[in-house]
Amino acid sequence: MSFSIEVPGEANPLSVQTLYHTLTAASSTDPQQIKSATLQLQNWEKQPGYYSSLQTIFLDTSLPVEVRYLCIIQLKNGIDRYWRKTAPNAIKKDEKNQIRGRCIESGTKEPDARLALQNALMVAKIIRHEPEAISAIVSNLRLASQTIHNTMELARALTILLEAIKELSTARIQRTRASLQAAAVEVLQVLGKIYFDKVQTWTSFFRHGGDDEGGAIDSIEQSLVALRVLRRLLIAGWDFPNRSPEVQHVWVLLINHFHDMLSLAADGSSSLHKSVQLLVEKHLRQIAKLHLNLAKNHPAGFVLLPGSTQLISAYWSLIARLGETFGSHALAGFGGQNGKDKDADDSDVPIMEYLSLKGLLLLRECVKMVFNPAQTFKYQQAQDKDEKARSRELIKGDLLTEDFAQATMQTLMTQFFVLRPQDLREWEEQPEEWERREEGEADIWEFSIRSCAEKLFLELMLNYKVQLVPKLLSVFGNVAYKATQNANIFLKDSVYGAIGLGAAVLEDEIDFNSFLNETLAREVQADQPGYNILRRRIAIVLGKWLPVKDGLDRPLVYQIFQHLLDKQDPLNDMVVRITAGRQLKNIISPFEFTIEGFRPYCATVLGHLMALIEEVELGETKLALLSTLSTLVQSVEDGIVPFADHIIALLPPLWEQAGTEFLMKQSILGILSSLMSSMKGNSRKYHSLIIPLIDSSVDISSETRIYLLDDAMDLWATMVQQTPAAGIADVVPLVPHLFPMLEVGSETLRRALEMTETYVYLAPSQMLASFSCFLPSFVGLLEHGKREATGLVLAIVDRAIQSALKLGGKDALTTLASQLLQFNLLQTIVAGLRGAHEAHESSGPNRSKTWLDVLVETDYLSILSRLTLASPQLFLDALQAAVPNEECNVTIQWLLSEWFGHLDNVSHPEKKKLSCLALTALLQTGQPWIILHLQELMAVWTETALDLYDEPDSTEADCLVYKDARSLEGEDETAEKEGERKV
Repeated sequence: MSFSIEVPGEANPLSVQTLYHTLTAASSTDPQQIKSATLQLQNWEKQPGYYSSLQTIFLDTSLPVEVRYLCIIQLKNGIDRYWRKTAPNAIKKDEKNQIRGRCIESGTKEPDARLALQNALMVAKIIRHEPEAISAIVSNLRLASQTIHNTMELARALTILLEAIKELSTARIQRTRASLQAAAVEVLQVLGKIYFDKVQTWTSFFRHGGDDEGGAIDSIEQSLVALRVLRRLLIAGWDFPNRSPEVQHVWVLLINHFHDMLSLAADGSSSLHKSVQLLVEKHLRQIAKLHLNLAKNHPAGFVLLPGSTQLISAYWSLIARLGETFGSHALAGFGGQNGKDKDADDSDVPIMEYLSLKGLLLLRECVKMVFNPAQTFKYQQAQDKDEKARSRELIKGDLLTEDFAQATMQTLMTQFFVLRPQDLREWEEQPEEWERREEGEADIWEFSIRSCAEKLFLELMLNYKVQLVPKLLSVFGNVAYKATQNANIFLKDSVYGAIGLGAAVLEDEIDFNSFLNETLAREVQADQPGYNILRRRIAIVLGKWLPVKDGLDRPLVYQIFQHLLDKQDPLNDMVVRITAGRQLKNIISPFEFTIEGFRPYCATVLGHLMALIEEVELGETKLALLSTLSTLVQSVEDGIVPFADHIIALLPPLWEQAGTEFLMKQSILGILSSLMSSMKGNSRKYHSLIIPLIDSSVDISSETRIYLLDDAMDLWATMVQQTPAAGIADVVPLVPHLFPMLEVGSETLRRALEMTETYVYLAPSQMLASFSCFLPSFVGLLEHGKREATGLVLAIVDRAIQSALKLGGKDALTTLASQLLQFNLLQTIVAGLRGAHEAHESSGPNRSKTWLDVLVETDYLSILSRLTLASPQLFLDALQAAVPNEECNVTIQWLLSEWFGHLDNVSHPEKKKLSCLALTALLQTGQPWIILHLQELMAVWTETALDLYDEPDSTEADCLVYKDARSLEGEDETAEKEGERKV
């Protein structure tokens, strides 16, 4: 039998051999070995020599890859944490020199590509801290480029340079960026030579042939890595790239390469091998990224570089060529018709779409450059301002002319707004997924041609309104008002889409009411094949126009949506109904919406909407439709009552289906909250369903609390506010959930305090019975001294004192006062007032300071006023108990001095009146300490009385006394309002 003893990590000396064994254990599959090895590595990472030992093991290529991989990961993370001189347990200078001296050369000779990449990332971390070390990488790259036959070393050196420039380009420290810019010219010279030599090698081979096919493949892979480095270098290496002759030279050559590779990719699609074709396309993608990134980061520099305007024109030619085959032109194969094979129309080359998308984004940057230039706080030289002005004039004069804007608008509207054959196939095969993607692409327009085209179209309309609106209206007139002659569904769809996008621009240019009555109302009822495309578009257009256009025939719009949501119509397929359900939210949410006009259609629309929610399967679609339902419930208000049972029956299954999709559960809680607000007192019958949801959502031990707490609190507050007095017992069991929310620093502190105050109104006897459970948290909040929390806490205590006096008289108030003393709340109040008094009585450089501000002191005195007004003797007893080490006469003297002195700072009439009454009540004691303040008290009476008159010349009424309490009562009074009125 053998025994093993696990030695603590500190007892194991660090050596290369022990480190290797520990790393072997850490890379094993035994959980116990991994745990002990991890602890050992954590103990060693602060010892000198640890990271150089890791590198020594990594450099031994005979060791297992798993161990070496773990070494380089540990080394990379350690450099990130301990390379800085000021870091705790920083790596020593000698060890840094050893690591630095071996990392670059060893990285270029690493045979494993994965390990070489991690080594490059590690070198980049070093370069981030020592940017001047980039010169060593350049020297190594130059040396590797001169080695003709060792292509691996060149590829590894390029990878190291790529990661280093990536790291430096993201640095915010000016010294780091300056170091990169200082070395940029040298890097560009070496890198540019490598790139252009490699490109010349492989382009010559693929155009003219040769014997060295392997060398050509290596060259194209290496030129791609070099191009990736060039792209980042040109962006981050110069603040004004147009002023550098080296950048200008490279820029011109890259534009030529772009045209050559584009023709090679187009001509070689049938002759080039697929892998080579893919590499050529990757070159084109990198160059296109360079064009766009340069336009975004250096807009003026991009325009002023030679050939840039011609480059944008070339992009537009690509866009126009793609547009000729982009959209659908027939309904064959859609809606059950026989047509071509599914893949027959999908002949577009992906690279063409990618480049066209970059071209559209580039055009957007040009429009932004001219009409919405980026603002900066950076100091600009006269040359900088001149270059910006020249670049704007150049773009506006040579590119964004009126003719170009009109041609662009026409192309975008008639070619890129059109649905594609692929869209029509997915419409039928995956309707929910397609609709969700179309709706979501509006937010990711940088990756979608159609969405980007819509953005560009809208920007052109905004900035060229005078020139483009007449052209658009002409096309619109031909399509919209000649519907019987014009049967091109796709053209109508795209033109209507343009009208919807331009709603904010066209609201005064189009008689949309006539268009709605004469055209849309007729077309939405047409039952010809393909008109479901128009029905979807009509729903979107109405959703865009109704919020911005006044005076529309809203009842007709409601009828249209009622029709579009009807499943019985065969043309109202899933896409049409989901789109109508989404857009209905925009129809019923505007400020002009009135329930009277919508009431005749409410039942039918609501029924269709709830049936659709049950029918759809995608969580995101359900969520969108639930959002519409929530808006509908809020807008209809009490008109929702007849349908409440149906809505409530719909929600529990959805809650169960949601599972861990907390966004849907949040939406369900929001709908319930809106429903409670609309139903008011009638909502009590749903408490049995709602209270368990709130309970599980706010419970401190619940896993869902972090996701649902805010929405559950909204629902809880709404339910409590709408509960009638007779049903208040239903919601009292939720009170214990408030206790953990009352901690200092809690995110829900304010809402918990407001809820507690509401409960004191609603259920005073129950809350007073458990009031001692709240007091420890209240005292902690008072001691913390946060103004907002302090005010709410003292308001709760104030309500509790009034309720105790009302329910149990002096005995109940005595019990409450003893609890306030037991948990040191009254002691905290008196101590705060004592500190304020001492601060006000002292002066000079050594005067006392108090954390008590004017508002908090007013609230403190209000609590004492409540006790005094209820029973002066109870107040004096409580004061004596709060300050047991001081004579009561001494305490009351300094307290009255502070109290009278503070009254001038009380601006709230109610609290000023309360203090006045309390001080007056102290006259019942007949004690000398109050008689001495009689003159001040009379002045307070006069001032308070004048403040409380309704009118300056009136002597009849106190504005804080209700003339007729019955005027506050209502037929549908909630428990909270009833409690407020009674108090």
